[in-house]
Amino acid sequence: MNMAIIPAGGVGQRMGLDMPKQYYGLLGVPILVHTLRAFEATSEIDGVIVVVPKDHLQATEALVASYGLAKVEQVVVGGRLRQDSVAKGLAALPGETEFVVVHDGARPLVTPELIRRCLQGAREKGAAMAAIAVKDTLKDVEASGVIRATVDRSTLWQAQTPQVMRAGILRRAMAGVGQGFIGTDEAAFLEAIGEKMVVVEGSERNIKITRPEDLQIAAALLGSDNGTDAMDNKNRRERIGHGYDAHTLVAGRDLVLGGVIIDHERGLLGHSDADVLSHALCDAILGALGLGDIGQHFPDSDPAYKGISSLRLLEHVMALASKEGYQLGNGDVTVIAQRPKLSPYWLAMKENLCRACGVEGSQINLKGTTTEKMGFAGRGEGIAAHAVVLMVAL
Repeated sequence: MNMAIIPAGGVGQRMGLDMPKQYYGLLGVPILVHTLRAFEATSEIDGVIVVVPKDHLQATEALVASYGLAKVEQVVVGGRLRQDSVAKGLAALPGETEFVVVHDGARPLVTPELIRRCLQGAREKGAAMAAIAVKDTLKDVEASGVIRATVDRSTLWQAQTPQVMRAGILRRAMAGVGQGFIGTDEAAFLEAIGEKMVVVEGSERNIKITRPEDLQIAAALLGSDNGTDAMDNKNRRERIGHGYDAHTLVAGRDLVLGGVIIDHERGLLGHSDADVLSHALCDAILGALGLGDIGQHFPDSDPAYKGISSLRLLEHVMALASKEGYQLGNGDVTVIAQRPKLSPYWLAMKENLCRACGVEGSQINLKGTTTEKMGFAGRGEGIAAHAVVLMVAL
């Protein structure tokens, strides 16, 4: 079993933010969520332990649930130092864990491909870490600012994460160092007990968010589609999907749209709550990713979905998208109904959909139209919805 520990217990004082940096939005999604999505999309990772500040434990658990991060098995409280947080994560690992992958929560541009390379290096050599060769000329400088010497950079590498090793070795290393030992990464602990670790070619894109300008760099890199460390050709592209759904209006049913109960004398007929707005959005997302349609994933023959809130279906669809390495860029949904009047409900609907999709309000647009009394919608026999989405690679 391969498990990941994501230490995210820092407060990010250098960022000058009013919250720990790992919760700050990067293109509308918290930095920590970007990081976790990469592990969610890595098939070789069986589970994830997230280590966070005590005051943010419950908020992180809610964040994990809202973004459908199914591989996160536990969120635990960290310690004062990074190594204390890693130790808390180690204590939470299942006993059958073979390899443990430790990765900084504030490195949101890590990719499944880099995680796999580090895992492969650890399988072959026992322990491996991502690193990049030092390219700039280095100077040894006195406190006064006078240069003493030019440093030979030919054997120097800049450490990154992920760092991967057998769980037993990391436990032994952390237990075997003397009291007062401070290691800035896992490799330092292995070095202290004589264990070897190899470097795996990392990526210039795998930056750690430590200063405000790093946010701008990360946003630019995430917004580009020509990165050398993109997961694969499929995931470099933005993908467009279209969804359509329609249901009959009948007596004795609540009318539910976007997870909101609408005041109307009739509701939509269906196996679930028949929320055509949410269904159309689900179908658009599934279509963009080539994952079929809503009927394949939630058949009306399955009693588990009888009467279910379609927002739960949308959350499941977003979890599938995350596993494929995608997130919602934006969505535009049109509801086609002669009546009732929907404008009083748009805001509540939008909040529900944004929460289920894990996006900000500007990323989902809702609007309605009539058919001037033409067709089934115009005659009040049913309601339909069209949705168009743009899915973007993590």
